[in-house]
Amino acid sequence: MNAVTESLKGVDIRAEIDRLRKERNAVILAHYYQDPVIQDLADFVGDSLDLSRKAADTDAEVIAFCGVRFMAEVAKILSPEKTVILPDMAAGCSLEDSCPPQEFAAFRAAHPDHIALTYINCSAAVKAHSDIIVTSSSAEKILAQLPLDQKIIFAPDKNLGAYFNRKTGRDMLLWPGACIVHEAFSETELLKLKALHPGAPVAAHPECPAYILDHADQVGSTRAILEFALATQADTIIVATEPHIIHQMEKAAPHKTFIGAPGADGNCNCNMCPYMALNTLEKLYVALRDMQPRIELDEATRLAAKAPLDRMLAMAAGTVGLGDLGLRQVKG
Repeated sequence: MNAVTESLKGVDIRAEIDRLRKERNAVILAHYYQDPVIQDLADFVGDSLDLSRKAADTDAEVIAFCGVRFMAEVAKILSPEKTVILPDMAAGCSLEDSCPPQEFAAFRAAHPDHIALTYINCSAAVKAHSDIIVTSSSAEKILAQLPLDQKIIFAPDKNLGAYFNRKTGRDMLLWPGACIVHEAFSETELLKLKALHPGAPVAAHPECPAYILDHADQVGSTRAILEFALATQADTIIVATEPHIIHQMEKAAPHKTFIGAPGADGNCNCNMCPYMALNTLEKLYVALRDMQPRIELDEATRLAAKAPLDRMLAMAAGTVGLGDLGLRQVKG
């Protein structure tokens, strides 16, 4: 039993979270990859950007983000007037870790004829060095608005970038980062699972390597995977992303069977995100009680990170053209 749990013996954690939620005027957000216990008490469950935008639209004064650090940073970027807390500040991300801001800035400087199209799974400091932020659901639409001869750096996910290179015919320069969860899936074990469940479609996140995506019937964001799983006529669906999203699938379609794609030995927990797992009910309670740990961003970094986020939102909505965004257009 850890020290936090030991100190809270006898405390009705759920009741205390509900009390503090009201007392603090807080909104609790939970990513699809959080433990089902946390998902079920959250005010909103979803993917990272959608959660931050929903929180920004509320009159809550406090955002308790049950996810990972870069997600909570996005909430702070979009809602600077709100207090943003994260149950465990150690809840990072392998993609964020793979792309240190100073190294990314140097990489950009070495390729001055490229613009930086950066996946939202990165730190605020890396966003501040980027031209346009993308999500897995918006990247293709945004790429369609960029000239084919525009040189592009795509960071930090090499698998996601490679997927869009294949799909769009681009030749983006890829930063060599990867998600440890999506890289854990085994092609051999997936093929065994498909043989056991003939006809079961595979829904995969594009952060997976190509050898997994090649066997997928649907490739998309967490939300797109969820929507596909609910819409398909299939009774059994194989899911190649962090398996806690299956909780929402089972709630919405209890008559269906959802199977998480296996890791290397066929039954390991290596496809569960260890960073997401750091958030617990006990830590959420303590964070709401103490209003710590808080996400703090200096205003210069926040504004610099917000600019490429705003460009993404405008381009994804189709409300402006590239030339209207104040984005320097550089070509080789």
